[in-house]
Amino acid sequence: MFQTINLYRRLIGVQIRSQMQYRFSFFMELAGTALITLLEYAALALVFARFETLKGWTLGQVAFLYGLAELSFGVMDLVFSGFDPGLFGWQVRRGRLDQLLLRPVNITLQVLGSEFMLRRIGKIVVGFAIFLAALSMNPIDWTPLKVLLTSLVVVSQVIFFGGLFMIGATITFWTVESIEVVNIFTYGGSYMISHPMHIFPDIIRRFFTFIIPAVFLNYYPALYILELPDPFDMPAFAPFLTPVAGAWMLALALAFWRFGIRHYQSTGT
Repeated sequence: MFQTINLYRRLIGVQIRSQMQYRFSFFMELAGTALITLLEYAALALVFARFETLKGWTLGQVAFLYGLAELSFGVMDLVFSGFDPGLFGWQVRRGRLDQLLLRPVNITLQVLGSEFMLRRIGKIVVGFAIFLAALSMNPIDWTPLKVLLTSLVVVSQVIFFGGLFMIGATITFWTVESIEVVNIFTYGGSYMISHPMHIFPDIIRRFFTFIIPAVFLNYYPALYILELPDPFDMPAFAPFLTPVAGAWMLALALAFWRFGIRHYQSTGT
């Protein structure tokens, strides 16, 4: 275990030193990532300036969802960058995966440590700032359970979307190119959970409840923490299914990833 952690730390250290070689470029990318996230939230805030509520939800309540989603997805994108389907597909085409498979090191650890996009810190910082602003706009009666649930929301979202990245990366073993449909579940899923789920059509909501359980990652925990009524009358334990949803997706992704590795055939490049 300690050897694995030490190896991962070294792989990440190499990535950080490499990116910091060009500091001006790094800080420009960092600022650009932060600005994009901030402008997206500003566009959402402008909607509330005109309509005041979004199907009964105030700006502060939506900001709670938005901040947690952006913070979590930013951490996921930082940690799981190596499994980004677009980037990983390019590595497969170039034959880079073949090189990794020849090394006497766990392939999952190698891919996980092959990329560490520091510029994602901009998204993380802005997401956290929006979340803090949301706390000031919502009179939350904090309890130890709510604090624990909030922490689990972040961790669960990270491993949930990280699992989706792994599934998308595995698909490139057979397609070589990443397929855009994966983005529907990753970036599209992140967008969905940053908004109240009851604003979406029933077919979309049902899909992201019973097929891809994204509704339990952010919406139901927010209902519990903000003490809002459930418009869908789900069981009382629904807000606490967050870690189950995250662990389920990661376990599924790891199983699919191992299946893909066992059946991988070199591209010949």
